[in-house]
Amino acid sequence: MLSGSVRHTVGMSRLAGRVRLLGHRRWFARLGRALAPVDRALGRLTRGRVVALGMRELPSMLLTTTGRRTGRPRTQPLLFAPDGDGYAVVGSNWGQPHQPAWALNLVADPLAVVTVGGRRVPVRATLAAGAERERLLGLLLAVWPAYETYRLRAGDRTLMVFRLAPSR
Repeated sequence: MLSGSVRHTVGMSRLAGRVRLLGHRRWFARLGRALAPVDRALGRLTRGRVVALGMRELPSMLLTTTGRRTGRPRTQPLLFAPDGDGYAVVGSNWGQPHQPAWALNLVADPLAVVTVGGRRVPVRATLAAGAERERLLGLLLAVWPAYETYRLRAGDRTLMVFRLAPSR
C-alpha cells in the first residue's frame, strides 16, 4: 500500500508527501486523534483558513453538524475532496472500529455548515452508496491514500462516505 501512495505525491511539497505517507502509521492516527481539539481551535481562530497542518495539498474544512443527542452545534476538522460545487468526506475515524460522531450526526440531520478557507457554506449531506460511493472514495483516496489503511483497520465497519452539497 505505501508504494502506491508515493505515486500520489508528485507535484506536492516534500512535507505534504511525507505527511501523507506517515498517515498510514498507527502512531500517526493516535497523534491525529489527540491533536483534533487543537486543530479545531486553530480552525475556529482562523475562520477555517488554517486546519490540518495548513497545507494546501491537504484540503481541510471545519464541518459543523447538529449533535443528534444534544441538538448543539458540533464542529470537527476534516480533510475533504472537492467534487464540483460540493465536497466529499469520509467517516474513517482513523480506522477505529466505531463510526465517528459527526457522521452519525449527519445521518440524523443532513443539514450542516462547512468552513473552507474562511468561507462558511451551508450544506446538505447525502450518504453515498454504490457507484457514487466508489467515485467519491476515489477522489478522497487521491487526497489522503491512508483512508485505505483506515478501512482495513476498521474491520467489519463500512466507512461512511458523504457528499456535501451547498444548500443555499
